[in-house]
Formats: sequence, structure tokens, C-alpha cells
Amino acid sequence: MIRVCHHLLLCATPSKALCCPNPAVGAASWDTLKRLVREWGLEDPQRPEGIVLRSKADCLRICAEGPVLLIWPEGCVYGGVSPERLERILREHVLAGRPIEEWLIRRYGFRPAAAGTSGP
Repeated sequence: MIRVCHHLLLCATPSKALCCPNPAVGAASWDTLKRLVREWGLEDPQRPEGIVLRSKADCLRICAEGPVLLIWPEGCVYGGVSPERLERILREHVLAGRPIEEWLIRRYGFRPAAAGTSGP
């Protein structure tokens, strides 16, 4: 079994760009995220800490301050995610476990479903 330590969901190129006035920044942020995760070996199934999954999301229902990055399992949401900010977010939050408070725009609580249930 492959262990997952983080899942990064980036709302970068939504079909209806209500959060991000400049879609080029979103596309560049997605390209940077893919490149860094690959270059740093964060997708390696042999990584002792677990792999880092990344997904491009069309909408995270936060219609401001985009591009927006949601990091699970912490439930931290970063706004204004540019290619320049991504390296610091990965280094400090994902690898070192220290969220960058001044860039956070929201936090979600996480409560796993009870054993034997499939959801609401």
C-alpha cells in the first residue's frame, strides 16, 4: 500500500474565473507545482513520509484571492498562490509542517467518517 502524506488541490484555471483575474498566473502556478513535486521526488512511492498527490481543481468555492491552494489533511487554504509562493509553501508547510500564516485565507476542520459508514 502506498501512503499519502498530503494532497494539494490547486484551483488555478477555473472555467469561470471568479477567484483569479489573471488565468496566466493560475496556469503558471500549476506548471510550477507539477514541476516541483516531480523534481523533489515527492511522488516517489518509496518516500518514507508518503507521497504528495496534486490535483488541478476547477473550483474550490472560494471566489476570492486566487489562485487558491487547499492542502489536506490540514485543511489549510492559501490565496494568491503564484509560482514564486509555491516553493516556499512546499518547503515550509508540506515538508517542514509549518503553515505560512500570513498567506492563509481559510482553514477547514477534518473529521473522518465513522468506521463502517460511507458518508452523509
